[in-house]
Amino acid sequence: MIPDNYVDFHSHLLPGIDDGAKFEHHSVELITSLSKLGFEQFITTPHIMKNVWDNTFDSIHSKCIETKEILQNKGIEVPLKCAAEYLMDGNFSEIFKTGPLLTLKDNYVLVEMSYINPPIQLYEILFDLQVAGYKPVLAHPERYLFFHQNFAQYEKLKNAGCLFQLNLLSTVGYYGEEVAMTAKKLLKKGMIDYVSSDVHHSNHVAAFSKKIMFKDAVALKEAFAANTFFRF
Repeated sequence: MIPDNYVDFHSHLLPGIDDGAKFEHHSVELITSLSKLGFEQFITTPHIMKNVWDNTFDSIHSKCIETKEILQNKGIEVPLKCAAEYLMDGNFSEIFKTGPLLTLKDNYVLVEMSYINPPIQLYEILFDLQVAGYKPVLAHPERYLFFHQNFAQYEKLKNAGCLFQLNLLSTVGYYGEEVAMTAKKLLKKGMIDYVSSDVHHSNHVAAFSKKIMFKDAVALKEAFAANTFFRF
């Protein structure tokens, strides 16, 4: 499933910083396992979520340096850099208006929404983010159940300047059939720009051994190929 030279730009591999890898050995195990599957470069993206994961530009940068040293000391030469996955909430605008964001590359920034409901000021946030000079990459749009029965909202998000990043796990049914079918629909309509793992733990890695739930994989292969943009 994983193509050669794959660049993954959404994961939670830094130890003890969010709901991903808990300890250093988990980080090492995850990165080693993913490398064996064909992952060549990693841009890992810890959550920044006020009052839940109060990570900052500096704290993530420091943890990234620490993790790279751990890997090097174990003889693991894997290209690793760090960005962040920002929750679009009332606090997010304050973050990007008062300091730099941890971007995937250039001005591309990974953003997400609550799984319960979209922020009330969603389109205002997206507009202000772009005025500030950033390009939003929306993480796992297929997982926002509140959009499944109102597909026009996906088109509205695209028109508002969002790029879409599909979770690879969605294609094998990890989050359920409804999410998988929404992923299929988004791919079929040419709305998916990139695909990444969103790996948090070993169960996620194990799920990559499952078969994709739909036959037409052309759009998925194109999304894989588009990830080369983020090569560093």
